[in-house]
Amino acid sequence: MKTEFADVNETRKNVRVEIPSDVVSAEIDRIARDYSRKVRVPGFRPGKAPARVIKQRYKEQILHDVAQDLIPRAVDDALRERGMEAVDTPDIRDVSVEDGRPLTFTASFDTVPPFEPGDYSTLALHRLSSRVEEDAVDQALQRLRDRAAKFEPVEGRGVEAADFVVVDLERDGTNNENVTIELGGKANPPGFDEQLLGLEAGATKTFTIHHPSDYAIAELAGIDVSYTVKVKGIKRRVRPELDDEFAKDLGEFETLDALRARVREDLEHQARHKAEGEIRAELMKELSLRVPFEVPPSLLEREIDRRIEDFAHRLIEQNIDPRQAGIDWTAFRESQRDAAREAVAGAIVLDEVARREQLDVTEEEIEREIGRYAERSGRAPAAVRAGLEKEGGLSRVAAGLRREKSIDFLLARATITGES
Repeated sequence: MKTEFADVNETRKNVRVEIPSDVVSAEIDRIARDYSRKVRVPGFRPGKAPARVIKQRYKEQILHDVAQDLIPRAVDDALRERGMEAVDTPDIRDVSVEDGRPLTFTASFDTVPPFEPGDYSTLALHRLSSRVEEDAVDQALQRLRDRAAKFEPVEGRGVEAADFVVVDLERDGTNNENVTIELGGKANPPGFDEQLLGLEAGATKTFTIHHPSDYAIAELAGIDVSYTVKVKGIKRRVRPELDDEFAKDLGEFETLDALRARVREDLEHQARHKAEGEIRAELMKELSLRVPFEVPPSLLEREIDRRIEDFAHRLIEQNIDPRQAGIDWTAFRESQRDAAREAVAGAIVLDEVARREQLDVTEEEIEREIGRYAERSGRAPAAVRAGLEKEGGLSRVAAGLRREKSIDFLLARATITGES
């Protein structure tokens, strides 16, 4: 087999491949024999049609099958001989296949070139404090009171601040019935609450809310959303007293002090988890700066696709139809490009560290990861594994575990300031 490689840029490569004619002819003969056993040709008994008849009658199908069989293997062999690995399925073009002639084609692919990830000990990270103040404990207890509160109907007046309003809500053509809205709730768009103040049960109102350009949810920044609300009822919240009886009502605690201790423990766990997430994000940002080339476009576009899918799923979970959310998806895609590039570059460094430091993943570790996913999803581990094998997902599981090992490896060698 002849190969000729050409650099398009640092990460994009072309390889022109020529498979010898004798290999092509042998493959044509093999496939033709397989066709002869399976197909019926008028005038011949099953399996008795001459090879030349089969080749003539099914020429196009046979040549197509030859290309489908030989090209992927040829690409794999060419990359392996050159010590390269494609990060995505190669793009195949200019295919020429004929009986008695070499099969030729060009494959274009993205790859990650060798690079130096740098001195691990120069990674400088800061760990956030996981200390929990008394105010945070008090606020958590108040949230427990809020969840245990009872709601009493209100009659004879309009909506006031801190009320809970039951409405039928239409949002840019999407209808939702019996939606409960808390006035003052953090999730409410800016200016939404003011539109409801004073409305009484039975009232209907249509209005438009503009999300400012600096809105906290970047995907909705600068977007106008039209709402129509019909007020069906007004309620006010009545909270229980914060005392030993309240703690007992929760089912696990004899005293308020015991409840307070558990709340503190839970908050400390959350704080440690948040600090860990922040330091990992900081690590990935630093690693991304160590990639000396533009990340492969195929990896970048795949990461952007993943982010768009995640955002669309979040909208659906909020009963928002992504197609009717008034979002400029082209602009949103571009807004994700820098963050996606950083994530891809960081992952490239993690993969290089795993390769250099021989951070391998065992079959037992893959099985444990599958078991954890199965437990979270309520499925049998065997079913999860079968699905991954069918989709080619086991390699993704292994890659994710290797990257986790790389993160642990680097954090153990980085200079970390702040709380331990």
